[in-house]
Amino acid sequence: MSWMDLLKAPAMPDAASALPGRDDAMPVPAVHVVLGTPMQPPFPEHCEQALFGMGCFWGIERLFWQLNGIFTTAVGYASGLTPNPTYQEVCTGQTGHNEVVQVIYDPAVTGYESLLTAFWENHDPTQGMRQGNDRGTQYRSGIYYFTEAQKAVAENSLRVFQERLLAAGFGEITTEILPAPTFYFAEEYHQQYLHKNPAGYCGMGGTGVACAIGTGA
Repeated sequence: MSWMDLLKAPAMPDAASALPGRDDAMPVPAVHVVLGTPMQPPFPEHCEQALFGMGCFWGIERLFWQLNGIFTTAVGYASGLTPNPTYQEVCTGQTGHNEVVQVIYDPAVTGYESLLTAFWENHDPTQGMRQGNDRGTQYRSGIYYFTEAQKAVAENSLRVFQERLLAAGFGEITTEILPAPTFYFAEEYHQQYLHKNPAGYCGMGGTGVACAIGTGA
């Protein structure tokens, strides 16, 4: 591979070039090893869900499970083309999937705005198909909304944070804001990875710019 190839931005596959995947879903642990709550639905009726891509999902999941009002979290793959992908397949860049974290939360304790503040402040949303040294389509920044209300809050938060980033000398935000796609659970060893491996890799890092979009419930 030449240095020119290394400089090329990773490209999303199309339907013709995406890996075929499989019909069978990944086995999922019954219980979150930190929170002790179910990993799969049905979730409590008062809870809502959010889905974010911010780079390597190990550190991102830990970020969210440590917040108040979180019922459960899980890491997985979304916003791609390949059904039920494996980690190895996602890493090829030929599935189109992003590494994401599913967050089930109590909106009476932690509002969606608070989750978005954590989202914006803990990664660099201007880097396109990478986060720091992690390079690839699976490391892109993404907000995947479940309701029109979430969409409106997410889009407004992007506008607010973009102004703050530009004032601090950063570039344009590349975050995709899309309707929540199918969420595919990642392999069991990825779930709550940094709890099981406290010295494991965490590539999470923000810009140092405060978001301050509000903390409403």
